[in-house]
Amino acid sequence: MPTALIWNDDRIHYNFGPHHPLKPIRVELTVDLIRACGLTDRPGVLTLPRAAFGDDDVLRLHTRDYVEVVRALSDAPDPTGNMRYGLGYGDNPVFGGMHEASLEVCGASVAAAQAVWEGTATHAFNPAGGLHHAFADRAAGFCIYNDPAFAIDWLLQHGATRIAYIDVDTHHGDGVQVMYYRDPRVLTLSLHESGRYLFPGTGFPDEIGEADGRGSSLNVPLAPATIGEVWLEAFEQVVPPALDAFRPQVLVTQLGCDTHVTDPLAHLALTTDDYIEIAKRLHALAHRYCDGRWVALGGGGYQITSVVPRAWTIYFAELVGGGLPAEVPWSWLRKAEEAGRREGGEAPPTSFHEGTPRLAAERIAATRKDAFDAVEQLKRAAFDLLARLA
Repeated sequence: MPTALIWNDDRIHYNFGPHHPLKPIRVELTVDLIRACGLTDRPGVLTLPRAAFGDDDVLRLHTRDYVEVVRALSDAPDPTGNMRYGLGYGDNPVFGGMHEASLEVCGASVAAAQAVWEGTATHAFNPAGGLHHAFADRAAGFCIYNDPAFAIDWLLQHGATRIAYIDVDTHHGDGVQVMYYRDPRVLTLSLHESGRYLFPGTGFPDEIGEADGRGSSLNVPLAPATIGEVWLEAFEQVVPPALDAFRPQVLVTQLGCDTHVTDPLAHLALTTDDYIEIAKRLHALAHRYCDGRWVALGGGGYQITSVVPRAWTIYFAELVGGGLPAEVPWSWLRKAEEAGRREGGEAPPTSFHEGTPRLAAERIAATRKDAFDAVEQLKRAAFDLLARLA
């Protein structure tokens, strides 16, 4: 069962600048760690380039006026941007070449979808992808064009009729949800920190889809300080039964690791040990329902040396069906430490394992109750409708 890493060995051009938290070095360090662990040397592991993706392609999901604004600001950057389209100071600062850089991210995610659907690989991973907040007519949350939505769109164009999109980023996968909110062919399922506490302020159990898509949007909002044990309980109560009802042909996942207990932009309390368990569950579901077809994308995560590379290497190790060394390779550690000093990142740990955060029993019980309540609300709101979509 071949596995593909979608990667071009050139500089990542999607770069909001040195003071922005979404630093391209986190993806470059991820690929370096994947390679240092020998995962790309395993039998059947392929490294594939991104697909061609141009203006005609991006107009399938984004409006012409928005794309024209992005292109104009890309050619002649103006720091004030155009706030009507979500571009400018704050989350989405303008940078030269941002149109072309965003097309490259989309092309990589489309290449992952193509490799999986056409059988070149059973699983494919684009670590630079997962920009799930972009809307048809505006940028949001560090995302200019919505590459997960384009991976799904490519699959739909080429014969897929049931796609499950699972988003485990700490932020609600709002852009993908909105783009497919009325489409019964796409199940969007997001587990995230509740919008009561965190951007983008959406993703509640009553957001279940509209028109023919009613029942195809599932959301599990979680309280701050939710640990991995509670997160996994919520996952097990929702995801397997949802896929059992929907019966997808292909699994698309956004693997944001800003759920980590140390992430500076959010408040969940997962660790790398939890990512090992999440990866195992997603892998098993891909084989149970989709003949193994799994399109995996990156996403959020802002601990550029201490968390993101280890988290996504854990996922890639699961994709290729191989284990990891007991310790992070020394050759990679030296490179990560240098990057950390240069970029203001933390010193990378020497192990892939972390254990469980120490939280008060009362706090864990409270988050477990919140998770249970969210799951029950979701089941009442959507599960009967979901069963009728299959």
